[in-house]
Amino acid sequence: MKIATWNVNSIRTRLDQVITWLNETEIDLLCIQETKVEDQFFPVKAFEDHGYEVKFHGQKSYNGVALVSRSKLEDVRYGLLGELPLDKEAKKLSDQKRVISALLENIRVVNLYVPNGSDIKTEKYQYKLEWLKCLKRYLVEQSKRNEPLCLLGDFNIALEDRDIHNPERLSGGIMASLQERQALCKIIGDELKDVFRLFETETNHWSWWDYRSGGWERDRGWRIDHIYLCQELLEQAKSCTIHKAIRGNQKPSDHAPVVLELKWPIEDCQEEDIDLFYI
Repeated sequence: MKIATWNVNSIRTRLDQVITWLNETEIDLLCIQETKVEDQFFPVKAFEDHGYEVKFHGQKSYNGVALVSRSKLEDVRYGLLGELPLDKEAKKLSDQKRVISALLENIRVVNLYVPNGSDIKTEKYQYKLEWLKCLKRYLVEQSKRNEPLCLLGDFNIALEDRDIHNPERLSGGIMASLQERQALCKIIGDELKDVFRLFETETNHWSWWDYRSGGWERDRGWRIDHIYLCQELLEQAKSCTIHKAIRGNQKPSDHAPVVLELKWPIEDCQEEDIDLFYI
C-alpha cells in the first residue's frame, strides 16, 4: 500500500500535475492539503475518471483538505468536530477547513493542514498554538477506538534543526519555534514515530521550498510535511521518500509529495517479508 501527502497549493491550478503523478506512481491514497476550493467546485470527475474515490473538506480561496483513494474509504470524519463534536474550542477553530480522516483497510488516516502562524509576534501564531492543543484532544478521542493510526500532512513545523537548511538563522522563528516544536512533540507523544526518519537520518531532505528568495534554485528548503505512524504500522513500513523532482515542474506547488509504502494488509504479506524486518 502506498499513502502520500502533498500540499498542492490549489487543486484546480495543479490538477493536471496531480493526475499525471498519480498515474505514474500508482498511489493508493493521496492526502491533499491547501485545495483552496469550495466543496461544490472540487474537480471530482477528473479523479473518478481515473478510478479514484474522493472525499473533501474545503473553503473558498484558503485551506482545504482532501482524500483521493483507489479503494473505498470508510467512516469519513470532517474537521476537528469529527472527533470533538461538543468541544467549544474545536467549534471555534472549525471555520478553517484543515482536517479530514477516514478508514482505509482498517487504518485510520488523519490528514492535516496545520496553520502556518505567520510570525511569532502575531495573533496567527497564538491561533496556531491553540489549534495544536485542540488537535491533541482530537487524537486522544480518536485513540479510544484503538485503530492503527497514520497521521500526516503539512504540519508547518520543522521538528528538529536537521529539518531546516539554515538552522542557525531560522531556529526559534516561525515554524521552528520552541513552543511549536513542544506542541508537536506532545501530539505525537511516545505512540507515534516519524517514519521518514526510520529511513533517512541526515539533514538536506526538504519537502518545501519557499517561492521567494530562490528557495528552490538554491535548495534552501524545510522538511515540514510529515508522516507519523503508530508502532503497528511502523513495523510494516517499507520506505518513505520525498518526490523532490515534482517541485521542478512548471508552475509547481511549493511542496513536494511525501510517499509511504507499507506492507499492508498484513495477511497479504509473505511470512518471510515480515520476519526480515526484525533481523
